[in-house]
Amino acid sequence: MTGYRNDAVPTPCEPGVTRRILNYSEELMMCEITFEKGARGNMHAHPHLQITYVGKGSFEFTIDGETSTVKQGDSVYMPANAQHGVLALEDGILVDVFSPMRKDFL
Repeated sequence: MTGYRNDAVPTPCEPGVTRRILNYSEELMMCEITFEKGARGNMHAHPHLQITYVGKGSFEFTIDGETSTVKQGDSVYMPANAQHGVLALEDGILVDVFSPMRKDFL
């Protein structure tokens, strides 16, 4: 299935954060998350594997109590059930890939 970014409707998440589902199957999902500077993805955990690519900006990620700063071109891995959250240090875009898909996003 081909996904077109401009066809994906942004969904509000946290204040200053929106999500677009770019494409998915039962086994895999890709989303684009847009952040305003200072916006947070609150701490949470889920059973899905997650890899995040920083498409724009810089972010502070906390994963299972360990915090690191990442910038455009970097990527981050979140194991299943890991507590994680993010703070946008500037306006930015993250591309999240989940396995399996996040049915709760549909």
